[in-house]
Amino acid sequence: MLTEAQRDCLEVVLVSPRNPLNIGAAARAMANFGFHRLSVVAPFAPTWREARSAVGTPELLLSAIESATLAEAVAGCTLVVGTGTLTCRKPEQKVVPLPDLAPLMARELAQGSRIALVYGSEKHGLTRDDLSLCHILVEIPTDPGQPSMNLGQAVAVCLYELATRAFPSPEAPPAEGASLIPPATSAATSGHLDLLAEVIEETMRAAGYSPKSMQAANRHDLRLLLRRLALSTRDVRRILGLFRRILWRLNAPQ
Repeated sequence: MLTEAQRDCLEVVLVSPRNPLNIGAAARAMANFGFHRLSVVAPFAPTWREARSAVGTPELLLSAIESATLAEAVAGCTLVVGTGTLTCRKPEQKVVPLPDLAPLMARELAQGSRIALVYGSEKHGLTRDDLSLCHILVEIPTDPGQPSMNLGQAVAVCLYELATRAFPSPEAPPAEGASLIPPATSAATSGHLDLLAEVIEETMRAAGYSPKSMQAANRHDLRLLLRRLALSTRDVRRILGLFRRILWRLNAPQ
């Protein structure tokens, strides 16, 4: 099993859940495997009130953090992992089969990364906009005849894999392989990347880069690009300085 410190670095994020039974099942799965950091994004108010009064995991649900947006919920995380089926969507980021997720997580946890495991609503899963905030997408192998899983079941299956397979034993080192961020650097958080994206987008507008009708598409592509680059905190600071200087020159009187 992961250590308490390692489990503390992982946060389960539920986006717009609507069924109190599913929320309760997800919370119970977290308690089963020793995870306690839960965030809920834009929950349906009556559902959320009902779920928090459920029997079994009241402390976990009562301590859950409520956020208005997914960007706000994962701002402090250095690795954001989206979940979902690929049946009806074409992924725009790296897809990791669930059996391969634990070794990747082990390498990130060994570097002190803060990780968010994000689940979409029961009705439609994560939206395209939600996925633009994710570094990678994890897929749970299922039978093609029933590709999607119940929310509580999906949380349980993922956490079991992470809790029991990230490190084979307390003495075992992390699995070999390349981390998303070089070990000598500090990974940029999702909030840092969003700040950088805002400044770049403002610079693009000041330069007349594209018509207003394309701004939403540009914002989506920019979010994905910055996460694929696996920037460090130092990288973000330097790029921010560059674009702020360009923006100042664009806005300065001639």
